[in-house]
Amino acid sequence: MLWYWKHVGPRRIIEFLLLTIFAVFFAGPLVNLLVLAFSEKWNYPDILPQVWGFKWWSFVLAKDDIVSSISLSFLIATLVTLLSIIICIPAAYAFARLQFPLKRMFLFSFLLTHAFPKMGLYVSIAVLFYQIGLMNTLLGVVLIHMINVLMFMTWIPTSAFRNIHRAQEESARDVGASPFKVFRSITLPMAMPGIMVASIFTFLNSLDEAQGTFLVGIPDFKTMPVVMYSIISDFPSSAGAVFSIILTLPTIILLLAAQRLVSADVLASGFQMK
Repeated sequence: MLWYWKHVGPRRIIEFLLLTIFAVFFAGPLVNLLVLAFSEKWNYPDILPQVWGFKWWSFVLAKDDIVSSISLSFLIATLVTLLSIIICIPAAYAFARLQFPLKRMFLFSFLLTHAFPKMGLYVSIAVLFYQIGLMNTLLGVVLIHMINVLMFMTWIPTSAFRNIHRAQEESARDVGASPFKVFRSITLPMAMPGIMVASIFTFLNSLDEAQGTFLVGIPDFKTMPVVMYSIISDFPSSAGAVFSIILTLPTIILLLAAQRLVSADVLASGFQMK
């Protein structure tokens, strides 16, 4: 041990120990979740389950309200993402390329929905929705989800448009391309990685939204996070672990896709106000 300490060096050993602690801290809950999801019998003090199987997977997937909540969550997340793209991308282009009064204030206002406790904001919105008949409607749930994603769909695409050099667009205009063709063929493709990352964050944020859906959509609109509460309280932890994996898997897949599309530096620049 002393020989290893001398030749490797204390700094490398400390770095390895810190990395191991971080890996255990990060991966430990996920491993426990996987073990719980495939355990049919697990009694203390055994380290691993006595019986493995798919009992709780069959139980979760056989319940009609759970299956419907999965399809509803993906439907709402898709609608929220598409509507956010239609509304926010033109706004992001305007923030990146146009100069107008109070531009920084308008851009900063998209951050305000994340600056206050969500439940208080949702209650205020629910009062308004009740007055105009949007409570317990699909449109009301979609709108409450969109409130949370406006920052992602505005700030990140704004940075993507801002990082495109105007000389490239001007060169296309010089050879006779129309403004629309320049935007379609040059500007939009070059900004697409940032738009895709913002869309992924929007989709995931909508998929995980629970409080606003519970307040505006109950009893007819029960998404996965809302149903998750009842599963955790009414059924064994193995059933909750199964549903957690179903809810977490799209997040992992889409975040890996986002990592391939854009680097951390480009992503961080989307949250810088200029």
